[in-house]
Amino acid sequence: MGLRVAFQMDPIGGVAIDADSSFRLALEAQARGHSLFYYPPDRLSYQEGRVLARGFPIEVRREKGNHVSYGEEAEVDLSTFDVVWLRQDPPFDMGYITTTHLLEMIHPRTLVVNDPAWVRNSPEKLLVLQFPDLTPPTAVARDLRTLREFRARHGDIILKPLYGNGGAGVFKLEGRDGNLASLFELFTGFSREPLIVQRYLPEVRRGDKRVILVDGECVGAINRVPAEGQVRSNLRVGGTAAPVELTARDLEICAIIGPELKARGLLFVGIDVIGDYLTEINVTSPTGAVQLKQFTGIDAAAILWDVIEAKHVPSA
Repeated sequence: MGLRVAFQMDPIGGVAIDADSSFRLALEAQARGHSLFYYPPDRLSYQEGRVLARGFPIEVRREKGNHVSYGEEAEVDLSTFDVVWLRQDPPFDMGYITTTHLLEMIHPRTLVVNDPAWVRNSPEKLLVLQFPDLTPPTAVARDLRTLREFRARHGDIILKPLYGNGGAGVFKLEGRDGNLASLFELFTGFSREPLIVQRYLPEVRRGDKRVILVDGECVGAINRVPAEGQVRSNLRVGGTAAPVELTARDLEICAIIGPELKARGLLFVGIDVIGDYLTEINVTSPTGAVQLKQFTGIDAAAILWDVIEAKHVPSA
């Protein structure tokens, strides 16, 4: 029996169909006979005891410029669906957090992927702090003195907003760089959030590995190589995807964190590994599934749907 599947995501009409993991997940669902419904996050609502969404039934196809067809707009009760994908991109702000509270009201009777409560409690740059033996030296602070003292101990550093994404606002500062105070003033001038600072890992010049885990198990990895003169390897800011082999250290990291991810209902996770260090655990809207299939033939979307179908009994 086909499942009723809803995607809460940024505008599906604008996705890059050759790179977007959400689109790949939708294609796989449709190929398995599941029906698809799409709505943007700002069309999610709570109304008199029900969690509703206003959006469209959709059909998808791998055809550039014509990759999605919309049915008639409708408002639906998400508790009548079998699966809801929480797939909008950060920033991880109060708007994002509010959607997790609303979706938590229907989960797990309607399976929300990833579990909205644990998405809320597992921001990418904070969950990783629970594994200090796997990470480079790291500090989270909104105090300039703390940041200066961290750099004095570790030399070159990476400074970034705690709840940013896609490489936005990431700076490398060398030990004697005079811009730390200015950047601190810039960030704290428009945000009340702390900053995160890590010791710079020169191994990033060889790439920032994205390792994909499904239900706590490692399924494969790609490498993301920074563009010439860049410190950021994120694909959306010019990084290049490339094939890469999993190392013994990668597998060790996955074996340590995998059981915790599984226990939290985080079915689709992308971790970032630079050299021997875990730097982020991405649970909000992980990417990399398309590139993994391109380079290795491993189909993370199919593996995910196998897991979901095994876990979930369709509603009557």
